[in-house]
Amino acid sequence: MIFTVATFAILVTISLGLARALMGPTVYDRILAVNMVGTKTVLLIAVFAVLSGRTNMIDIALTYALINLVGVVAVLKFVEQGNFYTDGEDD
Repeated sequence: MIFTVATFAILVTISLGLARALMGPTVYDRILAVNMVGTKTVLLIAVFAVLSGRTNMIDIALTYALINLVGVVAVLKFVEQGNFYTDGEDD
């Protein structure tokens, strides 16, 4: 019962995060909302793993979390610098 309520709450927060990603006034609000949706997806996978008894899905959740982290950092770097690489340091 508690996992069902947790799943419903996670789905509600994912929908709110998607709404913020679509309506966000700035690009940073949208990036933060997409990061939140990724984090809630990791939680949803973990709850599903517990409900189904397949604890090997926790590895999938951790992999998704790492991909989410790298993706958000890459997008933030692109937004800040306009590219994914640096030409060198300016002194």
